[in-house]
Amino acid sequence: MAEMLTLEAFEEASIKVKDVTQETKLQESPQLSAATGNRVWLKPENLQRTGAYKVRGAYYKISTLSPEELGRGLITASAGNHAQGVAYAASRAGARSVVVMPTTTPLIKVERTKALGAEVVLAGDVYDESCERALELAEEQGLTFVHPFNDPTVATGQGTIAMEIVQELPLVDTILVPIGGGGLACGVATFAKLYNPKIRVVGVEPAGAACMRASVEAGHVVKLPGADTIADGTAVLEPGDKVFPYVRDNVDEILTVEDEELIVAFLDMVENHKMIVENSGLLTVAAAKHLPAEGKRVAAILSGGNMDVITMSSVVQHGLIQRGRIFTVSVLLPDRPGMLVKVASVVAENNGNVIKLDHNQFVSTNRNAAVELKVTIEAFGAEHRDQIVTALADAGFTPTVVQAQL
Repeated sequence: MAEMLTLEAFEEASIKVKDVTQETKLQESPQLSAATGNRVWLKPENLQRTGAYKVRGAYYKISTLSPEELGRGLITASAGNHAQGVAYAASRAGARSVVVMPTTTPLIKVERTKALGAEVVLAGDVYDESCERALELAEEQGLTFVHPFNDPTVATGQGTIAMEIVQELPLVDTILVPIGGGGLACGVATFAKLYNPKIRVVGVEPAGAACMRASVEAGHVVKLPGADTIADGTAVLEPGDKVFPYVRDNVDEILTVEDEELIVAFLDMVENHKMIVENSGLLTVAAAKHLPAEGKRVAAILSGGNMDVITMSSVVQHGLIQRGRIFTVSVLLPDRPGMLVKVASVVAENNGNVIKLDHNQFVSTNRNAAVELKVTIEAFGAEHRDQIVTALADAGFTPTVVQAQL
């Protein structure tokens, strides 16, 4: 076996992972290109069989294990995507697999991991706590631990993504890569710099769990006191010490993205690209808008697409509200016949679509003075929303935009 994180090792891993991956060809995005001033391609790892890139590192790592290590059974900790990668790769190798997942893991990831043949143990609120439990079980039961990111062999498997990007887009200027614990960024950045040092690699973390940025700034691995982000796949408190030096030396810049940006990015991917991408995978989509508009060739890695329907529904609702496409307006009316029709008419004349009404006669003891009407309206966006609110004001009402009620 080739030494890890060399061009020879990446080539060996690239051949090996073809056993379990399907082609995720780059897709140019006219919408993102127009919005960013660069030419943007998407690397849709959300379309992998297990719904994420993680199967690459898991399969390559497991392919290097001895029969004795496989025979003891495998264990890992994961928020979901690495779990499915290990479960799938272990099944292919005929090995037992145990996966410890945070109690907050979306149900779809838990069920899919079980369906791929793994035994699932729920423990801890975040990945780091699950990892502690997995290491305890590995010790107790003699299982072989497969780390989701802090392992150069796993990182080599993940780096095959960068190899595929340069094969399809040899003149790529910038690669955007999500960062959680650092395994993907380690593999992608190390290959990119070995292949062509001029390729700029930009890592992207959620602002509420930016452990790698904090570590790079400190010059050593640091552990955050907590993580607060909807990007559960990258909600890691401490990057891997084995992959940290590679990230520090090969990643040119680390950007952070707020959760609100991920919500908008989700709507972009669904509406413009007809793709479901999980919040961690959307980090690069959001970050593309932070790059200078220089006409560069940019490849954004969409790391996964495993999102449960309830989370999806919440993100869509918040996204529609954030973009002004659904809003609730409160108006105070005298309690007289015809007032409700008058409000509805103003909304209709301005092409708004009423989707919910709440008529509260008890907002005041003097019903003749004021009855509260809350109207939830569908609009084309923030500009259209403002037009409707202005029209209501011009019609003699005193509208107040309040928290949308769906």
